[in-house]
Amino acid sequence: MSTPSNPSGILGMIAQLQDIERFREQNWEGSFADYLEIVRQKPEVTRNAYQRLYDLIMSFGTESYTEYRKPIVRYKFFDDPFENGKDAVFGIDVHLMKLLNVLKSAALQLGPEKRVILLHGPVGSAKSTIVRLFKKGLEWYSRQNEGALYTFEWRLPDGQVVPSPMHEEPLRLVPPELRAQVVEELNKQVKGRAKYRIEVDGDLDPVSRYLFRDGLKQVGGDWTQLIERVRVKRLLLSERDRVGIGTFQPKDEKNQDSTELTGDINYRKIAEFGSDSDPRAFNFDGEFCVANRGIIEFVEMLKLDVAFLYDLLGASQEHVIKPKKFAQTHIDEIVLGHTNEPEYRKLQSNEFMEALRDRTIKIDVPYITRWSQEARIYARDFSAKRVHKHIAPHTLEMAAMWAVLTRLEDPKKPNLTVLQKMKLYDGRTLPGFTEDNVKELRKSAVREGMEGISPRYVQDKISNAMVRDSDAPSLNAFMVLNELESGLKNHSLINDEDKKKRYRDLLGLVKKEYEDIVKNEVQKAIAADETAIQRLCGNYIDNVKAYTQKERVRNPFTGAYDDPDERLMRSVEEKIDIAAARKDDFRRELMNYIGALALDGKQFNYKMNERLYRALELKLFEDQKDTIKLSSLVSQVVDPDTQAKIDIVKQRLIDQYGYDEHSATDVLNFVASIFARGDAKESG
Repeated sequence: MSTPSNPSGILGMIAQLQDIERFREQNWEGSFADYLEIVRQKPEVTRNAYQRLYDLIMSFGTESYTEYRKPIVRYKFFDDPFENGKDAVFGIDVHLMKLLNVLKSAALQLGPEKRVILLHGPVGSAKSTIVRLFKKGLEWYSRQNEGALYTFEWRLPDGQVVPSPMHEEPLRLVPPELRAQVVEELNKQVKGRAKYRIEVDGDLDPVSRYLFRDGLKQVGGDWTQLIERVRVKRLLLSERDRVGIGTFQPKDEKNQDSTELTGDINYRKIAEFGSDSDPRAFNFDGEFCVANRGIIEFVEMLKLDVAFLYDLLGASQEHVIKPKKFAQTHIDEIVLGHTNEPEYRKLQSNEFMEALRDRTIKIDVPYITRWSQEARIYARDFSAKRVHKHIAPHTLEMAAMWAVLTRLEDPKKPNLTVLQKMKLYDGRTLPGFTEDNVKELRKSAVREGMEGISPRYVQDKISNAMVRDSDAPSLNAFMVLNELESGLKNHSLINDEDKKKRYRDLLGLVKKEYEDIVKNEVQKAIAADETAIQRLCGNYIDNVKAYTQKERVRNPFTGAYDDPDERLMRSVEEKIDIAAARKDDFRRELMNYIGALALDGKQFNYKMNERLYRALELKLFEDQKDTIKLSSLVSQVVDPDTQAKIDIVKQRLIDQYGYDEHSATDVLNFVASIFARGDAKESG
């Protein structure tokens, strides 16, 4: 039978893409002597679980920035380099710094390695995402040369191959009575090259211990002969293969069994080995056994039955577990749990849980309270590539704004609104507020981020809006905001009607903010004629110069010299709230600035002065909006000349602000309806 052809060349492409050398590296095996040489060359292969996790995170680097005069470190690991940002964690860098400080101390064996790390926060605050990143990272790192680690298996004289059931460190095969000398010698040989001191703690797992003792008898006590039965292998961590990564999730009390953590007797093997206390008749497949050399995650940890907590205490404090019928067995793994607030409050009030509280390091993982960071979550999840639908500008930002507002406490300062507070937190500036003021606002609101709307709720409602308006070519902010509001009626976690009312009121604030934003954009689009702005600016500057120097202005049409046009100057200045009493000061400051530029050989450009630029835009908009007759958009009949001008504005919205044809028409109609209602007050 002939081999089928491969016209597409797929098989050839696969052959070229595969990395056989990498496969061989990851499946390396050798003798114990070979492993000792690896340890001498790369002492980091002997790192414990905490050291490996900390080094993994630091290997991706950091970046620093300052927030409210406080230096902040951003760990690039949390950008999720493994799946192109799918699980990236935004906006809680301060709390991630605290977590990394704990991991660093644990890596240096200063105490936290004997504790349970408990991530604590409201639902949907990225607790599980952080743990998922750790798991993915450890899997990836174990496959890199710099993250390599090793285990061993027994090759018995009868041909049996028995892997170390708990993926033990090969150096544990050194007899306990000789370890101190051997480890000391290894540390001498790697001195100056090793980041951490080589240490070998604890005993072998029960199966390896049994084979070690039994084998030593067979070879007359000669350890060098016994070690010939051992093959050292590269260890690749994998959650799916249950190697080095374990996950335990509580079930109802009737179905909970502590053997899920420590393993259980294999009754079929009792007949083969003759006793239920023979370790070979035991399945070391409990989550603590599986997670050895890596990490174990306890999902909703505080929902565990009390019986499980004894295992947890031993695993964290002493690094040992107690499998049924066997002595305490050493483990090397990170014990990491997460829980929500109600469960944590129960822990605090339960006097029987005092031992667990004493052995727990709590790391708060709150909701994001920075608007721009929250918006990044939705931009990632609802990118145009993923949803295949145009999302109008500011749609996701408005959803993010509302979510953040629900998490903030009302400011106690009478001259500050919650919307202004949100903008201050996001790095905006407000007259009368310094960085120290913002820092004080943060300190005084200790519960911010621990309550409010979950990102999951917002994500669900954005999805609903897309499905509900599936025929619409574009998704806009009002579609999403209306969906967020209607969903509050049946929100499963909010039973307080006062809270629902507050959230609705905040939606009203967001809608007003959105209205101001799009009015501003339409104004800019209408006034985007650079030539017209330059002409208006030149006219304004000529009149201001004549006014400050007490001169007259030459009229370009008549050639006559007229008094400075006070009406023109005030019509510009009023747009940026320059009071009549301050007009002289403003004009003199402007002319002094222009004069200083001239002395340096520079020419004034209106874009150099942001306030003046905005004033000119608003003035030009006011002059042009009547010629465009924007309000006529709400009528059925638009004359060709007006339509041509509207089309120009629409194209500017598309080119400069990211609208498509449909959403640009929507936003123009919306702003037109505002003017049709007589709401022509421009925002400053």
